[in-house]
Amino acid sequence: MSGIANGLSFDIEDWFQVENLRSAIPRADWERLPLRVEASTHRILELLQAANAKATFFFLGWVAERCPALVREVAGQGHEIACHGYGHELVYRMTPASFREDIRRAKTVLEETVGASVIGYRAPSFSITPESTWALDVLREEGFLYDSSVFPVSVHDRYGFAGSDTLPYRWPNGLLEIPLAVYKLRRLALPLAGGGYFRLFPYAYFRLFLRRINAEGHRFTFYLHPWEFDPQQPRVKVPLWYRFRHYVNLSGTAGGLARLLSDFAFERMAVAYGVQR
Repeated sequence: MSGIANGLSFDIEDWFQVENLRSAIPRADWERLPLRVEASTHRILELLQAANAKATFFFLGWVAERCPALVREVAGQGHEIACHGYGHELVYRMTPASFREDIRRAKTVLEETVGASVIGYRAPSFSITPESTWALDVLREEGFLYDSSVFPVSVHDRYGFAGSDTLPYRWPNGLLEIPLAVYKLRRLALPLAGGGYFRLFPYAYFRLFLRRINAEGHRFTFYLHPWEFDPQQPRVKVPLWYRFRHYVNLSGTAGGLARLLSDFAFERMAVAYGVQR
């Protein structure tokens, strides 16, 4: 196992809140659908406890309002609570005013639930892109110290920040940016951060290039979602490409994470990257 502590994170949203399913599940339907996020998050906690690993959990405010005991349980096990916004809206589809309202509401819910400050943010679907960098000043003004929304890839239909630095850096306003993991191979930026890539590509691909990142003296940031640990979740009819991206190899996520935890060292984002409260 590498001695470098990498940043491990989980974006805590339920199965029906995912952007890939939005065309079939409008926001108005959320209240009538069964919550599965608690059981799948408990599965994550079990894997982390078995590996003696810590992580950051980016909670949706909507989930935190309905599952406050889950938020407190995660915090009680020594993990970091961070913010994923309130209603899983893509940042570049919001106005500065509606974005401020969204993150302020979520931050308030989380801080009142755990009784501690929340300093980290990740945009739903990594939707801080070159067209929504205005959000960075709003984050800083609302008391966030770091952002982990930039995914330095250029081939995704929903997100990407081509040309961005792959290592942590500070924006002009002082906000620390912690990008999602990629490995630069000539002109290619190989996606390594997790999510659907982790369920689609062979584990050997991740082990090879993540080890290269650590061997070069750098940390990487990895992420997954609770619904990726839930193969029994309801199936929804959406376009084939979205259906494939959402459901491919859900049964392999838990085993993949267990292997990752045995091969690499992980910590909470704020700890791994030295963010001072």
